[in-house]
Order: sequence, then structure tokens, then C-alpha cells
Amino acid sequence: MFSRAVRPTVGLVRSLSTSTQNNAKVAVLGASGGIGQPLSLLLKNSPLVSHLSLYDIAHTPGVAADLSHIETRAQVTGHMGPDQLDAALQGCEVVVIPAGVPRKPGMTRDDLFNTNATIVATLADACARNCPEAMICIIANPVNSTIPITSEVMKKHGVYNPNRVFGVTTLDIVRANAFVAELKGLDPARVNVPVIGGHAGKTIIPLISQCTPKVEFPADQLSALTVRIQDAGTEVVKAKAGAGSATLSMAYAGARFTFSLLDAMNGKEGVVECSYVRSEETECKYFSTPILLGKNGIEKNLGLGKLSAFEEKLVAEAMDELKGSIKKGEDFVAKMK
Repeated sequence: MFSRAVRPTVGLVRSLSTSTQNNAKVAVLGASGGIGQPLSLLLKNSPLVSHLSLYDIAHTPGVAADLSHIETRAQVTGHMGPDQLDAALQGCEVVVIPAGVPRKPGMTRDDLFNTNATIVATLADACARNCPEAMICIIANPVNSTIPITSEVMKKHGVYNPNRVFGVTTLDIVRANAFVAELKGLDPARVNVPVIGGHAGKTIIPLISQCTPKVEFPADQLSALTVRIQDAGTEVVKAKAGAGSATLSMAYAGARFTFSLLDAMNGKEGVVECSYVRSEETECKYFSTPILLGKNGIEKNLGLGKLSAFEEKLVAEAMDELKGSIKKGEDFVAKMK
């Protein structure tokens, strides 16, 4: 059982500040799913959340009832079906969207496009109408396209603020930290590897040269490590053998990003997370880089930093795929009725 002494931390010591209490209303859209349930559990355990609003097309009342019995301050409400979506979003400061279908073996993230594009567009439309100033955190894949979709939907409503729309790529950083720590015998909680680019295959670009603490690998090991980070999602899909994709690690990463955002909104300074956002850092309209977070979302894009020759090559090789995914998302919204 949980020890009361350690109960509020849920192991997210890297991100979870308990020094200040915020009164944030946070919505999870897709709260009954494989990511949504453990993500909601982690958010319920945080003193930064005062109201946890859960939405899904099925099972939400049960998930909400279950979580509401946990002895932490966040009030939990459950909302089910399209008729209750608006109510779920009203007054929200942060909206996290893990909704959508997961990958099965043999599928790429892009294979999810047709189903998840419609889901994300519908949810973004509801956010634009009900909580236009909320921070929107998109987990639903393919993130390389669902962020452009979200942005274009917000533009249609005249409420788009590029500083408040985030593609949650945190799992790539979490994986990179874990894998580097494992290879070097380090404490993963003290390792930080920036990961830039996008959130699929070769668009995932870990910057091992910028790792803290500094680490070095021979060229063949560096190449293998990079590929493992890029294909880590597929590693889980294969291991689950048709039973889904990364859910628990993604919930952890989604919670980590949400807590960092809430900390920054609460006035904590120096909070940095990588995120896939509207960007002028490269020739791609959207690109993930380390972001300094603040009270109003993106305080400053910290850019790519100094890249090794190996990393520069990875960036160059990712550009065409990233541009294609962005255009696909934008075109989807342009064709919507």
C-alpha cells in the first residue's frame, strides 16, 4: 500500500512541484482509454489539479466514480458522449487529449490518420468554442499531423494562439533518458536528453550530444541507440502483440508534461520541456525543440542548439516526412465542411 509520507509524489519527482497549490481545472479527453485512465490517475494524485474533468464516448462515469474515491483534493467529474462534451470543457485551463485509436502490429502512426484526424478535429472544435484560452496538449497520434489539425481548427474559430497548442512528445525524451541511463549505468532521474523534430520514426531526433550529464558512444552504438529511441513505440506495440500500444509510459510522459505546464502557469521559473509546436526554428512550420514554459504557455523557444554532424544529418533526413505530415493535417481541415 501507499505510504502516506510518499503518497503525493507518484514518482514524478522530476516535474511535480508540491510547493504551491494551483486551482487548475484540467480536462482529459479520451479518459476511459488505455492512456486516459492511468493519465487521469496520475493527475488526480497531484495537488496542482483542483478539478479533473473526464470525457470519453463510453465508460466515463465509472472511471470518474473510481477516481473520485482517492483521498486527494481534485474534484472529479465524468462526462460521456458528444452531448456532454461542452460541459466537460467549460472553464478548463488545460486540456489533455489522448483520445483516438491505438496502433496495432504492422501499423505506423500515420495509419491512424483517418480515424484520429476526425476525432482530434471534433475535440479541437469543442475546445475552440468552450475554452478558447486553454492550453491544449495533444497526445493523439499522428502528432505530426494532429497539431496542424488542432491549429487550423482553432484558426477557423479565430481563437488560435500558437503559444497554447502543444504536441506532447515527452515520451521520446523519457525513453531517451531511460535508454541512455541503462547503457551508462546512470540514475535515469538525473539524465536529460533533448529530443527534437517530430513524433514518428525518423522525425524523432535525440540529441545525445546535448545530454546532461555528458555521455559519449562509439558511432555504431550511437546509431543503434538512436534507432531504438525512434522505434521504441513499435517495440511496445510488438511486445503487446495486438493488445495495444504504449499506454502506461505514455500516461507517465503526459502527466510529466502537464505538471510542468501547470508549474509554469503557477509562476515557477525555468521550466523547460521539449514539445512539437508552431515554430520558426527550421523550414518546417511545426517542429519540436526545448521550450521554456511560462504563465501564458510558450515563453521562449530555445531552438535546436549546437548539433553534431550526425544530428544535422538526421534533421535533414526528417524534413520531407515532417512537411508531408504537416500538409496532410492542414489539407484535412481545409476540406472539412
